Amino acid sequence: MSRVPGPRLTDIARAAEVSTATVSHALNGTGRIGEATRRRVRETATRLGYGTPGPTRSRTLGIAVTTFPGAWNYTEVAYFSRAVTAATSAAHARGYALTTFPADRAADDSWHSLAVDGMLIVDSPRGDPMVRALRARGIPLVFDGAPGDPRPGDRWVDNDHEATAREVLDHLAATGARRIALQSGNGDEHYARAVTAAYTRWCDRHGSAPRIVPFEVADGQGHAFDALLRGPDRADAVYAAYDPGGRQLLAAAARHGLRIPGDLRLVCASEDPGYEATTPPVTTVTLDPERTARTAVTLLVDLIEGTCRTAPGPLVVPAALLVRASSGGEQAHP
Repeated sequence: MSRVPGPRLTDIARAAEVSTATVSHALNGTGRIGEATRRRVRETATRLGYGTPGPTRSRTLGIAVTTFPGAWNYTEVAYFSRAVTAATSAAHARGYALTTFPADRAADDSWHSLAVDGMLIVDSPRGDPMVRALRARGIPLVFDGAPGDPRPGDRWVDNDHEATAREVLDHLAATGARRIALQSGNGDEHYARAVTAAYTRWCDRHGSAPRIVPFEVADGQGHAFDALLRGPDRADAVYAAYDPGGRQLLAAAARHGLRIPGDLRLVCASEDPGYEATTPPVTTVTLDPERTARTAVTLLVDLIEGTCRTAPGPLVVPAALLVRASSGGEQAHP
């Protein structure tokens, strides 16, 4: 079956009230035209269906992490690298290629020309411009993590962050911690909001004051923890909800002369196997990115091929707490 003809450059130019040359520059990111004009042309192209796939499929899926704008390499983070690898394998098993898109492109408005049959979107924040553009084109979407702006019919794969945070905090409390802090994400994705809300509710139930430190990816020495680790009322445990947080806290504790787990207990959400070999080994939470990615790709391909029998809403993948010495639990060394 052949592709249904889409709008021509002249159609877009007429609708946007510009020249065809301006349309060409706007769609290709070239030329010296104002940003407002470039955006208007691209929005008009999307509205008219420019680049929207017709009946012919590309047999290609896309994956992008849209939480933080700007050029950061999310494949260097263990969770995302393992998710991308598993998603690629799952896509190939169904006869599809998988294209991984850089994070900085997730913030622009060029998705009107993206040649994919469907997109797997990881940690989509509220007001995600890429999601808006792909929805306008009718591209099937599946989310890793709850979408920032969910719609009826959306499907996503996620962990139960309330239950996971509660398990971590109960574990730390059971080992004797009384002043537990959270290093939370500074993005607007569902994960950061869900973990922070779960932690705050836990503190309310236990009559303890919340202590929240924002995660900063460039803070390799953990200086954001300095105020938290000083004085007689300092924190005696931290749950770091992001991968680098464990190493940041190990560095901060060493700088302040605090022993882990004797003076400070630590749990980190991470898929990095290197935490097994730190001194001491760090207790981690695994969110099982492989299972999450495989489940999401299966949903996406089923949506594309019209065979999906899964109801809209979330599919929950269990997380797991891997207890090691840093949290002073059963597997801690004396």
